[in-house]
Amino acid sequence: MSRSILIASILRADGDTGVQTHVRAFLAWAGARSLPVSLSTPFDSPRGLVYPVFALRRLIDPLNKPASVWWYRHWHALFLRLALRRKLSGGEPCTIYAQCPLSAAAALQARCAPTQRVVMVVHFNISQADEWAGKGMIRPGGALYAAIRRLEAETLPKVDGLVFVSGFMRLEIAERIPATAALPYRIVPNFLADPGIRPDEDQLPLRDLICIGTLEPRKNQRYALEIVAAAACIGRALSLTIVGDGPDRAGLESLAAELGITQQVSFAGFVRNAAQLIGTHAACLHVALLENLPLTLIEALARGVPVFAPAVGGVPEVFDDGREGRAIPLGDAETAAARILEWLDDEASMRSAGRLARARFLQRFEAGKVGADLHEFLCEPLSGAVRS
Repeated sequence: MSRSILIASILRADGDTGVQTHVRAFLAWAGARSLPVSLSTPFDSPRGLVYPVFALRRLIDPLNKPASVWWYRHWHALFLRLALRRKLSGGEPCTIYAQCPLSAAAALQARCAPTQRVVMVVHFNISQADEWAGKGMIRPGGALYAAIRRLEAETLPKVDGLVFVSGFMRLEIAERIPATAALPYRIVPNFLADPGIRPDEDQLPLRDLICIGTLEPRKNQRYALEIVAAAACIGRALSLTIVGDGPDRAGLESLAAELGITQQVSFAGFVRNAAQLIGTHAACLHVALLENLPLTLIEALARGVPVFAPAVGGVPEVFDDGREGRAIPLGDAETAAARILEWLDDEASMRSAGRLARARFLQRFEAGKVGADLHEFLCEPLSGAVRS
């Protein structure tokens, strides 16, 4: 009989973040096989208690960004801990699959028996403190920044195992938190159910490039606009669709006007299931300053769409430069534009890259294969040697 797995997350299942996509993919994979995998979130607690508390953050946020972050983290963790305690109170053996350090800390506090193991997956880039700082919500090196990093350093060594979606973050965590080096672990990439879409050589894409992600400094969409402008300077009108919303939108729209490329750039705003738009573009452009293992690129591979992205963080683990796409430099829009145009103008290269992209997805990121690897690790005894 398969071991029961309880996913613990401060986020509800519905949403377009990488964490939510990962949770849904695993739940769907397990559900198709009638395996005992379920989800617990803060929203399992009574609505009359949870929603008023969460709503107060809307009043705090305009006045004090760090206080808003603290409020969000504190109350989501508390309500998750209460929800987990109710589900774990019987002491039945299970694995609690925590989706972040806050979820792991809540699970460690809520578990009632040694047979209730806690395994955490590392979704974040470097640290959640850096992610909040990258959004402009907290000050790098400030009190809350230090507190978030301290929670990670104290919590991660206490879990029973770690899952890394990239080898890049395995090395980062081992260096920053050496006490995690002795923990059992497995590197399991993000995965998706096969959308069943293959490259159609008879259908021309409607636009050149698509860039998907929250409009915030870390995602670096300014650079995408600079690449389009650099192409325009050499007489090429690249079309770009920017999908997503966020604090940088007004600034990006102003920059597009300043660069004279408003006719080439479409700001689509937030689009639910935005990955469905990828197939109508020739290639996927991803220009984030740092990524763990971006699901957007995996979504592109799944649809047989070539990718252009800088070789930062775990991105080199997604595609090989010159096969499924091209690595482009950061901070050099002219070179990046030239590299992109070289491929877009070469029909044979694009067709080959599309076929290789689709094949790489099926080999490395398709849920049927990767989900089984994750499930095996979550169910096996975790007292032995580390795994990779």
